Amino acid sequence: MKFISLIWAALFRKPVRSLLTLLSIFVAFLLFGLLQSVSIAFSQGISFSGADRLAVAPKYSMTDMMPVSYQNQIKNVKGVKAVSHQTWFGGTYKEVSNFFPRWPVPAKEFLAMYPEYVLPEKQKQVFINSRTGAIVGRSLADEYNLKVGDRIPIIPDIWQNKDNATWEFDLVGIFEGKTDTVEENQMFINFEYFDEYRVWGEGEVGNFMVQIDDSEAGAAIAAEIDALFANSTSETKTSTEKAYAQMFANQVGDIGFIMTSILSAVFFTILLLTGNTMAQAVRERIPELAILKTLGFSNMAVLIIVLAESVFISLLGALPGLALAAAIMPGLGESVPFLGDIKFTTTILTQGVTLALLLGLLVGLPPSLRALRLNIVDALTDS
Repeated sequence: MKFISLIWAALFRKPVRSLLTLLSIFVAFLLFGLLQSVSIAFSQGISFSGADRLAVAPKYSMTDMMPVSYQNQIKNVKGVKAVSHQTWFGGTYKEVSNFFPRWPVPAKEFLAMYPEYVLPEKQKQVFINSRTGAIVGRSLADEYNLKVGDRIPIIPDIWQNKDNATWEFDLVGIFEGKTDTVEENQMFINFEYFDEYRVWGEGEVGNFMVQIDDSEAGAAIAAEIDALFANSTSETKTSTEKAYAQMFANQVGDIGFIMTSILSAVFFTILLLTGNTMAQAVRERIPELAILKTLGFSNMAVLIIVLAESVFISLLGALPGLALAAAIMPGLGESVPFLGDIKFTTTILTQGVTLALLLGLLVGLPPSLRALRLNIVDALTDS
């Protein structure tokens, strides 16, 4: 602490350079906080604790299908309260850029299982009883200026129909999310119509959604469901809804690996930048360091001063970056539903601070060793 005034003065010796260095470290650790949180959310093991809805998916590939008859067998598992299902529809609404999820579902069972989709009772009954009926979320309706009574054309890609024509659905309802975390940017269509009219795959579904009585019994129920279909032609893998959504997102790639790659690239760049800055700062201050030695500062004291400057700069940039990441994280979890309750944990904070210390030590060690070996006569002569 007795060298703090010297360290602080050195920081503002070149204020513009110091500010740019701090900003680069700030951005690096902001990215670290955000990406590490996402990476952990995708790579951590499945926790069934507190989950009252499970997802039953094909064991080997999410593009595989399962017989709809599995629904009755799953219903008979002890602890299962209700079962529904959904299938990825795909297709194009007018233009390829108009992307939003479209799901064929059994209307009555699905709406009963998902009370967070708030729909007027009259519209709900029309959807249940209309073969070509469809409902969309409020945000989706607003985005495309859709209203009840509209006809929604979907150009098929995966699911061709028996007339080899465009699918057309009647918009019979617009639902709203009970909370801000409910995804409204999606469309649900009547499964019976979809199943009867498609060319192939009749009687098959993408995944089952299972509501259970005891949220603490999720792991046992999941294991029992998977055991039902072990060694069958369509084996299953049961997880929580959140884990299923994460697996669905992972179809675009290994999210954990992508996050790690980005972090590695960022930190390698910051390491080079900060190391070069520190080395340049020491070169410029060789005469000053020599004067400190003539005033009685030991070689070790000069080494500590230079090394402390590097660590101080690293922490000064890293801590605000980590703090901002922690502040942003709740909003990120709400805006990206499949991340669920993603959190900035104390573990991530500890990792961040540890990395900041290591970064400071790593980039500060070469110039501090140079300061340690500095010869007073040579330094003052060169100046």
